[in-house]
Order: sequence, then C-alpha cells, then structure tokens
Amino acid sequence: MSRPVAAIVGRPNTGKSSLFNAIAGEQISIVKDTPGVTRDRIYADCTWLDRSFTLIDTGGIEPESRDEMLVSMREQAEIAIETADVIIFLTDVRSGVTDADMRVADLLRRSGKPVVLAVNKVDSFKKFENDVYEFYNLAMGDPIAVSAASRLGIGDLLDAVSAHFPESSSGAAEEDDRPHVAVVGKPNVGKSSIVNRLLGENRVIVSDVAGTTRDAVDTVIRRNGEEYVFIDTAGLRRKSRIHEDIERYSIIRTVTAVERSDIVILVIDASEGVTEQDAKIAGIAHERGKGIIVAVNKWDLVEKTDKTMKEFTDRIRSTLSFMQYAEYVFISAKTGQRTERLFALIDEVRSSQTLRVRTGVLNEIISEAAVMQQPPSDKGKRLKILYASQVAVKPPTFVLFVNHRELMHFSYQRYLENQIRNSFGFKGTMIRFLIRERRGKDEE
Repeated sequence: MSRPVAAIVGRPNTGKSSLFNAIAGEQISIVKDTPGVTRDRIYADCTWLDRSFTLIDTGGIEPESRDEMLVSMREQAEIAIETADVIIFLTDVRSGVTDADMRVADLLRRSGKPVVLAVNKVDSFKKFENDVYEFYNLAMGDPIAVSAASRLGIGDLLDAVSAHFPESSSGAAEEDDRPHVAVVGKPNVGKSSIVNRLLGENRVIVSDVAGTTRDAVDTVIRRNGEEYVFIDTAGLRRKSRIHEDIERYSIIRTVTAVERSDIVILVIDASEGVTEQDAKIAGIAHERGKGIIVAVNKWDLVEKTDKTMKEFTDRIRSTLSFMQYAEYVFISAKTGQRTERLFALIDEVRSSQTLRVRTGVLNEIISEAAVMQQPPSDKGKRLKILYASQVAVKPPTFVLFVNHRELMHFSYQRYLENQIRNSFGFKGTMIRFLIRERRGKDEE
C-alpha cells in the first residue's frame, strides 16, 4: 500500500515550515520570518507510532491575491490538498482568526478531505487558552494547540492526523502483481506522448503547454499477453524567474506516483540534455529503491555521429552519479523510434528487482571478492565479513554481518556491490546493504 499523505496548509507565515521540521525531525524546510519563503511543496517521509506517511509542506494560501508568486503558491497548495489523504490546517494564535483564515477554511471544506485544525505558537496553553477557543469560529472541529518552535502538542496533533489515514489492508492493491510504471520528468519532455505511443491511441491529453497533465493518470497497456500499468504524471515546474536564493520544488505528484510504482521511467529531453532538475526527480525514485529506466526522448531532433549516444550517456551518468545502475534507452515518441524497447527493459528491470541469490552462492562471491581486494583496516583492526544473506527484494537487500561496522567504508561497499552485479546483473535496480556488527569472543 502507498503511504498516506498529510499536507500542512494555511495562510502565509503561520509557521508551516517550522511545524514540518518539528514533525520530520530535521531541518528540511528553510525557515524565515518573511511570508512566502516556502513557495512550493516540500515532502518528507515520516513515522508516527506504527504508521508511516508522507508529509507535505506548502506555500501559504492567499485566497484572493493576484501577485504572481502568491498565485503560484496557492496553486501548489491546492495541488497538495488534492493529493493529500488528510490536511493539517495551521493557524496562528497570535494573529487570531483572520479573514484569510476564513477563506482558507471555505476552500478546505469544499475539498471534502478530512481536516485537522492546529493553532500554532501556543507556548503556554494557560496563557492562550481563550485565544485558542476563538478558532472554533472556523467551524473546522476542535482546535489543537501546538508550538512548532517548542515541540509542544505535536503528539496530540499526529494522533488526530493518523486517525484519518486509510486503513492498511492486504486487499486488491497488494494482490495486483502487474508491473506499475511511473513516467516522470520535467514538463514538456514528452511523457504523455510516450504513453500514447505505447498505447496506440490518444488516451492522455498532449499539449505544447508545460503542465497540461494536471493529475496522475493510470493507463493499462496489454502487450504479448502481459498487462502493464503506466502512471503518467504532471511535469515538474521549472524554477521561478523570480530571483530569490531559495530553490523551488514542485514534486508531490511525482512522489506519490513513484510510491505507487515498481519501476520509474525518467524522461529526459534530448534537445536540452540532463539538468539539475532531472537529478532531483531521479533522486525521488532512487531514495525509494525503485527500478529506474532513463528514456532520452526527442532523439530524432539530435544531430548524431557514431559517438553521440555514448557521449550523451556519459554526461547523464556523470550528473546522475548516485544511480549508475539505471538502464538507458534513446527514443522518439514522435516517430516511435525504440519506444517498443521500453517493454523489454521493464521486463528486465522487474526480473532484477525480484531476483533472489542463494545464501551459499552469495557468501562464495563475497569471500572471493575479499581475496581479490583485501577489506579495509584501521589502527590494527581489519574488517571481516562473517556472513551475508539476502533479506528482501524490490530492491534487492543484503545483510552483511561484520566484526567492526565502522570499518565498512563506502568505497569497499561499492566494490562488493560491483562484484555482485558482475555475477547477477541486477539491471536497473539499486542494491541495498544493511551492515550488522557481530563480534567473536576474542574481539569483545
């Protein structure tokens, strides 16, 4: 099952980013006193008690503003509201109930989504008790007093939020073993055109206007007796032309689509080349351990020599250095060039994601690797890999039991990964290692 999604919304400068950081447990959102600092949604994967969920921070809503930046912030917040399972409506006890709060409350009521009303900056309930009660006027249920800065009331808030999460079950969603493929990328790179080409009909609206695809759309494509579920997502918006020192993110549709997928096709525009924004999108899939195929679209527009494809691949690999395992294909949705190759790659990546290595064979490979390149040492202690076992798939996950965990350098872990890949392939999927320490009696 996908993680539930909770979105923090409200007018600007009520402390949404501070609350986001308090729940996420680290400084993810940039916090400033200036309204409008968080202009786009930022997400974090969080856990409360036994429930995991995705938390979205949004720019503040100015319901009637015509300012370009504020209008964009409102659009981003509305998208977050559409995507969320539950909404945290954050207000400011020191400002009291404002006209803007009333208009935001109306917007949230129209959404039909569960709403938890939180009143921020309540450092002392005794001091602000009467002020908190004023927020009953919003008719959004019982207000929950919190102080994001002091971490007060966060537990009560999360109890109320998690009560609205969909019940996890082992229903039809988990029984669906068809490969789910999310098609992601910047706006106007041809995501919908690719799906349409594979489908053979215009099921998804295609336009030259960036951002035409407003919502994630599931399309089932049947090929050679197999069914594939394609999740076409709205493109990520480009950076604002407003010259600020704070980066913009517009990623939650991609996050939720990637959550629901097994494999991600990252579409890159061949005429633009790989960009920093492409790397951010790829990072979403990489962090979640999804299979990854990089599809370089509009390849028909590129003037080519016999070295062009290799040089282009090398540039992409350099930018996406954290996912060297990705599979690559150069296509043209317009002409159909190599688009059929996507199905073969999906099948290969899916097979790699679910491949299991027998424990005996795995330990033989690890032992041979240690002989070929001695494990690292420090201050007279040398790393020993005592035992290895595969414990999960999607992505393939291996536990390595070692004598001294701190001696397992990243470079040696990468070396072991390469040895495993040389033996078994694992195309298009990351490999995870869990390092566990287990010392012998002579080392205790």
